[in-house]
Amino acid sequence: MSTLRRPVDGFALATMLLLCALWGIQQVAIKLAASDIPPLAQMALRSGLAALLVGLLCLLRGERLDLRDGTWRPGLLSGVLFGAEFLFIGEGLRHTHASHIAVFLYTAPVFTALGLHWRIPSERLRRVQWVGILVAFAGIMLAFGGGWLQGGITPRMLWGDTLGLLAGLSWSATTVVVRGSSLSEARPTHTLLYQLLGGFALLLPIALFTGQTGHLSMTGTAWASLLFQGVIVSFASYLVWFWLLRRYLASGLSVFSFMTPVFGVTAGWLVLREPVGLFFILGAALVLAGILIVSAPGLPRTAAPAAGLRPGRLVP
Repeated sequence: MSTLRRPVDGFALATMLLLCALWGIQQVAIKLAASDIPPLAQMALRSGLAALLVGLLCLLRGERLDLRDGTWRPGLLSGVLFGAEFLFIGEGLRHTHASHIAVFLYTAPVFTALGLHWRIPSERLRRVQWVGILVAFAGIMLAFGGGWLQGGITPRMLWGDTLGLLAGLSWSATTVVVRGSSLSEARPTHTLLYQLLGGFALLLPIALFTGQTGHLSMTGTAWASLLFQGVIVSFASYLVWFWLLRRYLASGLSVFSFMTPVFGVTAGWLVLREPVGLFFILGAALVLAGILIVSAPGLPRTAAPAAGLRPGRLVP
């Protein structure tokens, strides 16, 4: 029997503010420790650590991962897509600002809405959602093109921004795979475990092959970044998020999740002293406005998956 979920209250709002702050500053944490541990190595180690913790939680709960239940094929695919997402994030952070990655990564809801529209009949977009998609893409073009014309974006930064956009596309592809497969009925911890293990298995060899594990310096900053990403973000914050989803309306929570890029941009400016140009601010505002239109409460069920509210995979 399904649990009655209630509207978002003050406690849920405060919790969402904390979660969005954690999710928004994780790109900043990665870049802050990049001189000690290259981003790709951080991505691999964080996925492995979080997978270990989720596996231990499943063991304590008596949850067995049964590969005969038909989830291993979509689980494998979602793991590859998860790894690709963080590959793009890790490489993108080597070329552009953390604040840029935080915004372009959150184009995922737009790509998710498009993917679900064509794959799942019940997820068809309404006209107003198409307007939101156009607004979001206009914001992307303004953030890219405006900064380029103004001289504030170098070819290297443009490549990094493109990788951030590809990360958002990979995230959305993961959503579509989960939503349209047997993973949609699987335990959230199992879906998350598939993705963390897949990410670790994909990212670690690439980090080794590209030499990004040969220059590790385990400083206090490095340890703090890894523990923050692996324990607090990829493990603890996800569990809190699942807890919220079991008790509150997903459509209400999804709106507050769009504060994440705002925290990311603010943290990049305050901590890393990253410049924030006018065109980028205007473009980011259009992207967020478009996402809000696409995922607004009261629209079709694309709202929940498009905002990242899906079983086992929440935010990066």
